[in-house]
Amino acid sequence: MGLLEGKKALVFGVANDHSIAWGIAQALHEQGAMVGFSSIAELLNKRVRPLAESLDATFIEPCNVQNDDEVAAVFDKWKKQYGTLDILVHSLAFAGRDALSGQFVNTTRDQFQLALDISAYSLVALTRAALPVLQAGSSVLAMTYYASEKYVPNYNVMAVAKAALEACARYLAVDLGPQGIRVNCISAGPIRTLAAQGVADFKLMHKKFKEVAPLRRLITIEDVGNAAVWLASDLSSATTGEVLFVDGGVNLLALAAPDE
Repeated sequence: MGLLEGKKALVFGVANDHSIAWGIAQALHEQGAMVGFSSIAELLNKRVRPLAESLDATFIEPCNVQNDDEVAAVFDKWKKQYGTLDILVHSLAFAGRDALSGQFVNTTRDQFQLALDISAYSLVALTRAALPVLQAGSSVLAMTYYASEKYVPNYNVMAVAKAALEACARYLAVDLGPQGIRVNCISAGPIRTLAAQGVADFKLMHKKFKEVAPLRRLITIEDVGNAAVWLASDLSSATTGEVLFVDGGVNLLALAAPDE
């Protein structure tokens, strides 16, 4: 018996087999959960569907999270097929490549609005649409990053979006707590995902990461998936509104330890 046996999960944000969302989906499946998928239409058939079907998924739906009608349609279909939802995974973020380099002061209004809408407000939109299927014991998970708290070169508007995402999660946790629904974030160290490649100099930051991380290793999508299993399971039934760091301890550091 897995920790999530009999539970139903819906994962938003798989782009390919390097996605954090994919690592989470695999981990949930391995622990017994039935997993459904939703992603933008352009990625669905070429990239997402083959991965989803490898986990025996039958719910594979397109969704533009900037469109409330599409969001509602996904959850209406889920309710008709499955009735309830135990685990909602939000692994969504986007900012134009030109907003992820140079100085933050040059961020345009359009760049700011786009990043905040897709990366932060979408958590509110998805959770609200999911309320008819969420129930006591359900868990909502969102993916964040430490740039929400401290300066990280070139992260710029995405850092602001992640800070907003974490604030949204806290307010949702209070709103939904009386219903027994938990809302938490996972803050992962840098992982070479498709989205991360858009951040200027990301490869250099990724290369240096294990030299300064207290655990002296890189973070994998499997690490994040394991943390998600705990937050999705009944083992974390008293945890809500929190940010769980899966970053090898980097968030502890004020300065990196000197080389020996």
